[in-house]
Amino acid sequence: MNKLLSPGQLATQRLITEGGVVIALVAWWLFARDLPAFVMPTPLMVFEKVLQFFYDPRLAGHAAISFLRVGAAVSIATVLAMAIGLATRRFPILEEFVERRLLTFLNSFPSVGWAILAVIWFQISDATVIFIQVVIVLPFCLINVLEGLRQLDPELMEMGQSFTRARRRLFLRLVLPLVMPFLMAGLRVAYGIAWKIALVSELFGAPSGLGYLLMQAQVRADATLVFACCLVIVLIFGTVDRFVLRPLALRFSVRRMA
Repeated sequence: MNKLLSPGQLATQRLITEGGVVIALVAWWLFARDLPAFVMPTPLMVFEKVLQFFYDPRLAGHAAISFLRVGAAVSIATVLAMAIGLATRRFPILEEFVERRLLTFLNSFPSVGWAILAVIWFQISDATVIFIQVVIVLPFCLINVLEGLRQLDPELMEMGQSFTRARRRLFLRLVLPLVMPFLMAGLRVAYGIAWKIALVSELFGAPSGLGYLLMQAQVRADATLVFACCLVIVLIFGTVDRFVLRPLALRFSVRRMA
């Protein structure tokens, strides 16, 4: 999209983008300067607390644990979505069940319900947190996988089968590259949603992680730590999305168009 803008328009776009952040910070500071820190900390106080995540082993450990849980949950959900999608393609009789029953159930089942059930089933553990995230992000991955499989060109598939009858080779060389753009789109959405529910799932069933820190902050009425935890999530999400997921999505999109 930026390629369609002139240099002047690009400069204006950047000014609006960065200027909006500056205006928000100034407004935050003006609002917080006359309030106690436990109600609304200043941006500087929150920034100092965020910096502690980079040199305090305890805080950094909680952030790393949350990141690993999110990564594990998104990976499991992606693999499950691909397996279910391929099963519906291999056995078309399953398609109606998956699209009209399974997806409807997963999309409508309350997140809090999954959280409560996970605590009952798995007690307080990493499995509880990962399970909650997997069942919530799975439908987003599955919808994209199913759409990608529907977009496969029958003539192209027939041509591929004329070169090889080995299903594994056909999948790796033809099906997977064509589905990857859809899979990456679902992965990016799932990654963002997983972070949104990470704190809630850790509040319900984890003795560690950023959600656990939030619970401790609530007990101590530490609004600074609450803001810091949320901003750390924004930083982690933005870094991974910009430098890992977005380039991968662009790479596979270019390959598919080629």
